[in-house]
Amino acid sequence: MSSADEIIDVVDENDRVVGRARRGDAYARGLRHRCVFVWARDPQGRVFVHRRTASKLVFPSLHDMFVGGVVGAGESYDDAALREAEEELGVSGLPRPEYLFTFLYDDGAGRTWWSAVYEVRVAGPVSPQAEEVAWYAFLSEGELEGRLGEGEWEFVPDGVAAYERLRAWRG
Repeated sequence: MSSADEIIDVVDENDRVVGRARRGDAYARGLRHRCVFVWARDPQGRVFVHRRTASKLVFPSLHDMFVGGVVGAGESYDDAALREAEEELGVSGLPRPEYLFTFLYDDGAGRTWWSAVYEVRVAGPVSPQAEEVAWYAFLSEGELEGRLGEGEWEFVPDGVAAYERLRAWRG
């Protein structure tokens, strides 16, 4: 089954489930759904940053400072955060990601999803999923800030929105 065929919950402006749809249909029709963003750090505190593969349904070939993805139908945010982090990082046995906050992402152009943001420490080596990750590195936050500011790398807009909220949340 392709990712476009996955069944996901459709939610309203209050994050209540109002139906289900194929993931590809949800994107095509601008149906609000749920996503998780996991801020993955190594033991030195560096952040996992990657470039998405060209085959991704949304934001192909762009850089991201979160791992994560769409919450499956009937799946909790917490379970999706752990599943997505382990899948994308190519590791098993991660500690359960720590929930930080939730926000509604809406780009005004039909891309809208409730977004739960988490953090997890990755103790060992990673082996990112080739279908998801074209390139990766662990960067210090200063290096990440530099990449965001220079404009050479294009980052996914929902990840930038989550990052801005994370910085504000931390104070």
